[in-house]
Amino acid sequence: MTKRKLQYWVIPPECDAEFVANMEDVLHVYEKPYDSAIPVLCMDEQPVQLVKEVKAPIAATPSHPKRIDYEYERAGVANVFMFAEPLAGWRKVSIRPTKTKVDWAQEMAELLEGRYAKCDRVIVVCDNLNTHTKGAFYEAYEPERAFALASRVEFHYSPKHGSWLNIAENELSSMTRQCVANRRIGDLETLRKETNAWAHDVVSVATVACGGSRSR
Repeated sequence: MTKRKLQYWVIPPECDAEFVANMEDVLHVYEKPYDSAIPVLCMDEQPVQLVKEVKAPIAATPSHPKRIDYEYERAGVANVFMFAEPLAGWRKVSIRPTKTKVDWAQEMAELLEGRYAKCDRVIVVCDNLNTHTKGAFYEAYEPERAFALASRVEFHYSPKHGSWLNIAENELSSMTRQCVANRRIGDLETLRKETNAWAHDVVSVATVACGGSRSR
């Protein structure tokens, strides 16, 4: 009997005009030449299960590998925000305990008032999650500041079942495989430390795709 192999994949819908429209819109954004005054910022997010050790691991020796007990303790869920500016070869990983509209707005405000403070407009590629909206700024800040932030963001949403068109999702996938998967990380601070080290020490998907890095 032949053993069949399965591969799970995100299969886009056929003959879907909305899918094509959003796909071509995002691809058109990626075709734009680099412009530091109007940067293209990709963002995505994902949850990470925090897991604590119940028993202290036994260190590796010349005769056997490190030993970790099967038993573990779930310690809640953290949310990873990934930001990537592909044509600048830049990315940022931010860890928060929740993924509300306020969380998203605060992360975006930090970038808009920090790294992008001198930019009149920032093009943002993201999925159409209900927290990724201009209204989120109004839930986090007073109307004057919220308007100032929202008016500088130009959204371009990846299509449903087509989030792989978002470069930030590719960065998240790499981070998961290279930094988080098959590890037990039990608290927010350790997760922040590990993901920040990954973000600074590992060459980004965006940098490889663009053949180099303008800034870091």
